[in-house]
Amino acid sequence: MKAIICAAYGPPNVLELREVAKPHPKDGQVLVRIHATSVSRADCELRRFEFPGWVWLPMRLWFGVLKPRVRILGQEFAGEVEATGKGAASFAPGDRVFGTTGIGLGAYAEYICLSGRSEGSALARIPATLSYAEAAGVPYGGSEALRFLRKANIQAGQKVLIVGAGGSFGTYAVQLAKHFGAEVTAVDSTGKLDMLRSIGADHVIDYTERDFTDSTQTFDIIFDVVCRAPFTRILRMLCPGGRCVLANPQTSHLIRGLWATMTSDRKVIFGADSGTAEDLSFLRELIDGGKLRPIIDRRFPFEQLAEAHRYAETEQKKGNIVIIVGGEEG
Repeated sequence: MKAIICAAYGPPNVLELREVAKPHPKDGQVLVRIHATSVSRADCELRRFEFPGWVWLPMRLWFGVLKPRVRILGQEFAGEVEATGKGAASFAPGDRVFGTTGIGLGAYAEYICLSGRSEGSALARIPATLSYAEAAGVPYGGSEALRFLRKANIQAGQKVLIVGAGGSFGTYAVQLAKHFGAEVTAVDSTGKLDMLRSIGADHVIDYTERDFTDSTQTFDIIFDVVCRAPFTRILRMLCPGGRCVLANPQTSHLIRGLWATMTSDRKVIFGADSGTAEDLSFLRELIDGGKLRPIIDRRFPFEQLAEAHRYAETEQKKGNIVIIVGGEEG
């Protein structure tokens, strides 16, 4: 089968198209023919291996000290079940599925084997209303946004600020927060504001025009996807008892966040548990009910995955970047 191999840590040109052995399902696993995958900020960070100091060493030991040990990147996919191993009774050949790979990665390939229950992976049937290309951008960003908001204990009537709302996490967070009954303020650059309004944001702020932290307004929940604004100013925007959710925290965020959680009634949340098939089923129901939709900025053919990484690093993408594997969008 064809796969994109990450031959070394570095710029997008370290990604190489190669022929590798096709996997075979073990007991409890399913073999999925991948029709589409995606490129996220996390994929680019893994390729470059640029991470905060607090997590750098354990991740380097896991992924490879001198060069990548996990050579096929990619964290989410949509495709068709081709075969099942013994005991994999939840799916059958021909099922349209989407999922996350967990720490094993591997979605930058024509085929993948996984159980859907191991190492943070999850697998579920694709919403009936979505093509493979549309479904490919849902599992990772959608599940992460859902888990973070649930961990923040989001409630109807709360005011929620989402910083970096125009990317994959953010576009799902906006829609999910609205589904849970919150009043949403979305922060991003000029070119993304109309899109954010179209998916339900009640208010939008252009961070290129003004400092969104220079405000007296406060929020029950702040979901900071990018973690670049001064942390002390972010905390000042929290209501008493509010929660600040950080998707990409630096070491300084950890220290200050733990101190703030210990010494005040405000809580700083750094991470969420691994995704589950139940999360995907919840997202599927929202999509089928017309309450959630994936935003796709651009589609790239499999052979141009390195170019898709270059585009992702411009930070101009709206929602998701989708990779069409084998030329089939479904």
